[in-house]
Amino acid sequence: MIDNLKKFLNEEQDPKAIEKITSKLNDLLMKNEEIGYIAVQKKPAITVFPDSIVVTNKRIIICQPKNMGLSMNFTDFTWDEIEGTFMKENILGSEFSFSTKTQIQVSIDYIPKIQARKISTFAKEQLDLLKNPVVAEEVKTEIPVFIPEEIEEVEAEEVVSFAELMPAVSNYTEPIAENTATVTEKLSSELSQDELFAKLQNYKKLLDNGLILQGEYDAFKKQILSYM
Repeated sequence: MIDNLKKFLNEEQDPKAIEKITSKLNDLLMKNEEIGYIAVQKKPAITVFPDSIVVTNKRIIICQPKNMGLSMNFTDFTWDEIEGTFMKENILGSEFSFSTKTQIQVSIDYIPKIQARKISTFAKEQLDLLKNPVVAEEVKTEIPVFIPEEIEEVEAEEVVSFAELMPAVSNYTEPIAENTATVTEKLSSELSQDELFAKLQNYKKLLDNGLILQGEYDAFKKQILSYM
């Protein structure tokens, strides 16, 4: 179970809270719905049962434990219901909030700053995809192509947009350390936190669709996280 949760523990989320949330969400996720990120509340005082925010490719889910953690309330809003999202950094953590088209305001405070930034970036990306369905549809139609001749063309298109970080997949050989200096310089001098997180998500998409190897993705993920 812990191995399956590691991808949600990159920013010091409470492992017990993450395990409890994911175990309950397994039965709530819709077809083709995937968890993108989980942020866990961290108040100054000890919080045994913190609130959490889960963002998926289909909705935002607010998780609020009750009855001493024996049960949990889930409130969800699909992306097409959401008008906008907001993040405010305070001295102790950040506040993440969003408004719906029906004038509902939802807010959770004391979210660690890096978690709040990640969840805010993910939310803005999902809203952008919703506003630009043509672009989203192009991505969906291009990625599933697995015929060798066409894969070469897809790789050429994708690699051009990520050339500053990634060598061509067809020329990949272990190790990839020879490009580390150049990548390091560009990551540290040119890219913001939001841009780095966006690139990490793009690499995950390439991995999920078989366009890069696990070793490549792990190397890029480790490098990008070191600058976030």
